Amino acid sequence: MPIRSLLAPVSSFAIAPDAFRFLHSAAEYRQVLLEMIRKASKRIYLVGLYLEDDAAGREILTAIYEAKQRNPSLDVAVCVDWHRAQRGLIGAKKGKGNAGMYQDFAEQYPHKVPVYGVPVRNREVFGVLHLKGSIFDDTLLYTGASFNNVYLHHQDRYRFDRYHLIQHATLANSMVNFILDKLIQHPAVNDLSRSPLPSTKELRFSIRQCRLALGKAFYQLKHEPLTDQCVAVTPLVGVGRRRNALNNRIIRMLADAKKELVLCTPYFNMPKAVLRELKRALKRGVKVHIIVGDKTANDFYIPPDQPFRAIAGLPYLYEINLRKFARVNQKYIESGVLSLHLWQHDSNSFHLKGLWVDQCSMLLTGHNINPRAWSLDLENGLLIEDPDKHLLAQFTAEYDNIFQHTHRVASFEQLDAMGDYPSKIQRLLKKVIRTRADRLLKRIL
Repeated sequence: MPIRSLLAPVSSFAIAPDAFRFLHSAAEYRQVLLEMIRKASKRIYLVGLYLEDDAAGREILTAIYEAKQRNPSLDVAVCVDWHRAQRGLIGAKKGKGNAGMYQDFAEQYPHKVPVYGVPVRNREVFGVLHLKGSIFDDTLLYTGASFNNVYLHHQDRYRFDRYHLIQHATLANSMVNFILDKLIQHPAVNDLSRSPLPSTKELRFSIRQCRLALGKAFYQLKHEPLTDQCVAVTPLVGVGRRRNALNNRIIRMLADAKKELVLCTPYFNMPKAVLRELKRALKRGVKVHIIVGDKTANDFYIPPDQPFRAIAGLPYLYEINLRKFARVNQKYIESGVLSLHLWQHDSNSFHLKGLWVDQCSMLLTGHNINPRAWSLDLENGLLIEDPDKHLLAQFTAEYDNIFQHTHRVASFEQLDAMGDYPSKIQRLLKKVIRTRADRLLKRIL
């Protein structure tokens, strides 16, 4: 079946350029998020992989509860992943996880705030809620970030992401209607702020039905006539390998690139289909810029002087992938057609995703452009088509802000090889590669 027939409906929202606002830091994201919660008069729909039981998470949940107490008629809902909400951080002791915080808050206030746990699969390793986009009245705040100390720069460190505000009532309504119709109202979805909760085993059949329904879901779009004074915005959603409108749009954007494309991903672990299109783009002479975090800016990086855990091997696996890619494409690096940019800023981490093609087509997304996002998680994104380049100055400023903490890789030899890694990492990776476990890890992590 042709790719075009698998794409989401071609209708788009026609949005004025001045309805967009770009944020440039995690600290600004936190400030604006709290401000929007306080000012909301009609509705708050907060969506993310998780709302953490830490200082920043409690600050956000407190602000939402206080808004609800001031205005009991305020329509409020929080959506997070069902599995992630009921476990602690990797390596933490067993307990209620973040759900314990949600239940504690519910006991303290007369007007409750439901926190819906959305199970995309029966086990977290096989798929999570990775949907993005929170709505405050008629404003959409779209970011790949979740809600915790590091994403919100609540303490010393931050996790760098992209943050976009779009003021548009019908776009906001479309996003809310999807959350209500496809997530909250499904029998598999339960309010984590209530106790006792059903077990995942008890929900097994409902979760399977929910996954099947999500595989056929799309955003309802009200066609709005486009003019040269507007920007077209199309929300896309996808889960699984088959008939995935978001995945197919990513491939289509890469295939359509004529002059230049910029791709951001936090984990250099791209699906074969994406690597194939990047190779074709390079052969066409398209200037390809790939921005990826240095291994030390990876979420899972653990400095050698800290206690070792097996999860610390992941950033090195990603660097092995990147070095192999750079080596194969060294001639394009030397000619300037391919630019690899490594982001690194002190001890902070990198979480950016997205595409920018020929300076007129942009994809805002939480999609990591890796095999897990490609086939397991529920993902979404906003396709922005701006042929008249109304947003060029804002996107240029955003990328200038991103590039200020990057350095360009002039040769694959600049990247560390296996022999450069700490001895414990070397032993771990050699065992993983020898048993071919790396193939499985690349698919599910």
